[in-house]
Amino acid sequence: MGSVSTGSTVSDYHASEKQHQISVHCSLLHTEWMEKKFNILDTPGYSDFISEGLGALRVGDFALIVINASHGLGVGTDAAWDYATHFGLPKIVAITGLDKANVKFDSVLEEARNHFGKNLFPLTIPLNPGPGFSHVLDVLRNELTSYAPNGNGKYTETPAGALSERVQQLHRELIEYVAESDDSMLERFFEKGMLAEAELRAGLHRTLQNQVFVPVFAVSGETNVGVSRLMDFIAKYGSSPLDRAEVPARFAAGGMGAVPLSQPEPVVFVFKTMNEPGVGELSLFRVYSGTVKSGDELLNTSRNVTERLGQIYVLNGHDRMPVPLLRAGDLGAVVKLRATQTGDTLCSPRFAVVLPKVEYPRPNIHAALRLRSKGDEEKLAVGLATLHQEDPTFHYRVDDEVHQTIVSGQGEIHLQVIAERLLRRFGVQVALEEPSIPYRETIRGTGESRYRHKKQTGGAGQFAEVWLRVEPGARDSGVVFVQSLVGNNVDRVFVPSVEKGVNTACREGILAGFRATDLKVNFFDGKMHPVDSKDIAFQVAGYHAFKEAVQGAAPCLLEPVYAITVTVPEDHVGAILGDLSSRRGHIIGVEADGHFQNIRARVPQKELYHYSTVVRALTGGRGRHAEEFSHYQEVNAEYAQKIVAERAKRNGVGPVHA
Repeated sequence: MGSVSTGSTVSDYHASEKQHQISVHCSLLHTEWMEKKFNILDTPGYSDFISEGLGALRVGDFALIVINASHGLGVGTDAAWDYATHFGLPKIVAITGLDKANVKFDSVLEEARNHFGKNLFPLTIPLNPGPGFSHVLDVLRNELTSYAPNGNGKYTETPAGALSERVQQLHRELIEYVAESDDSMLERFFEKGMLAEAELRAGLHRTLQNQVFVPVFAVSGETNVGVSRLMDFIAKYGSSPLDRAEVPARFAAGGMGAVPLSQPEPVVFVFKTMNEPGVGELSLFRVYSGTVKSGDELLNTSRNVTERLGQIYVLNGHDRMPVPLLRAGDLGAVVKLRATQTGDTLCSPRFAVVLPKVEYPRPNIHAALRLRSKGDEEKLAVGLATLHQEDPTFHYRVDDEVHQTIVSGQGEIHLQVIAERLLRRFGVQVALEEPSIPYRETIRGTGESRYRHKKQTGGAGQFAEVWLRVEPGARDSGVVFVQSLVGNNVDRVFVPSVEKGVNTACREGILAGFRATDLKVNFFDGKMHPVDSKDIAFQVAGYHAFKEAVQGAAPCLLEPVYAITVTVPEDHVGAILGDLSSRRGHIIGVEADGHFQNIRARVPQKELYHYSTVVRALTGGRGRHAEEFSHYQEVNAEYAQKIVAERAKRNGVGPVHA
């Protein structure tokens, strides 16, 4: 079995998983139980690594959602439940960790039922939760199951005895759920007041598939108590590829349709790309129809390229077993494909389809990367590109406006793990810092300048006189340069020169070195010299004329504002609203979303650094937020003066007054 604390579990074998003692990657496992093969995708529960769970749910047949009895429902529980519902997957719930002190199964079950629905139904009940947990009441079998204390999973069964009344009541409720899933069975139930045991068991699979009820199991994974009962239930009544015998697809030639499990031509979906030391890049996939073999040539319909499959493997954590072929319903991996990435479809050219990709959540936390040593720029670029291919929820960009490489992810630990992987795999050491804010500068009024540039040296001189007028432009209009010259004071050939000078000045800014925008510049007159006037002279004159004109046009700062949606339980709405107000946030509205409330607001980017961490802290880990850029707005004078002073101090110059 191994244990998380010693880093010896089969599935959590990566260095980052051992270091943080949480799952970071989706791991493939397989085993046999009651002559059934289980393909298991073990995914992180921590919401920072939600992309791993999404890829797994996309190719899974049902979702086993695990709730820690000590912690109760978390934001990861909600995400797993919501996405399983989105993908149309039946669910089974396991409440684990019942061997820990002060755990209350009934409280956690009630919380889950209030949150996800009253049809969550316990099929096993812990009788002695806490240290020494070993006795489980089996509702389906009407038995008391007692597990050995040494963790080997062995058990003895005895009649429920004094507990039989409680079991019989639950048993009757279970029969009612099963009867509800089938009209003819419901009729027999009303006629006889019960169902035969054979009818009950025959109906359980259908009841689970239709999610008329969601089975709940009491287990302790660490001490192997109750796990066998869960495995028995999955083997007898759980989902198999036959329950998802058709998956929706878009035909490459056009039109929507489906891929049937019985279709003889191979159709494969790549749900994860990963890089393994000593092996290289692996593409993890599910076969939806047909048979795939090493050496097959398949069409990547997502990118319209042909791929030749190398050695195919089945995985058990870190262990890889080469196999000659895989059939419909199987999960496997193949070594380095030339152009295929996560979310791509591979299939026979004779049955060309594209399976729907996963929609991944947008990043909600950002940091700037600072290289610890110069000369690693190329290695950093390769590393970032590779990690993005493997993890679609990790994004990066080089921001020319603030001159930083910005990385974005799903949480603080997500970005920490990215930095660790850059060092471990690519030898690039980076520090994570607060990103600079891309403030911008504009004007509120109009201004005018007449600037003469005159330079006389021993040789040819320089002469240009530029008359400029500036006025505010519409928000997000950029810099609009026009000329309204009349007469022959200035040759029109020098208009582009003046525009170049103005654009250079705009890039340098007005107040604090931020880019100037949302203004209109009119070159309306000037003077020239028949010999000394030239391109560079008018560039210099345009540059200084603009600088002078804007100083008299009430310059001001603009800051980027983001539209955010914070999803939180109802009892945490007040704390979030108060915090948003302290962040200069503008509340747009609060809307109900099931058991949650969606708070929509607009907040300056400056106030959102590590905001996802704040949301989790304020909501006990139950809240999450999404954000996207909305617009630029003017910064109030007091706050703007602080920004200008800080910028001047950083640049080593005296303050400039707005």
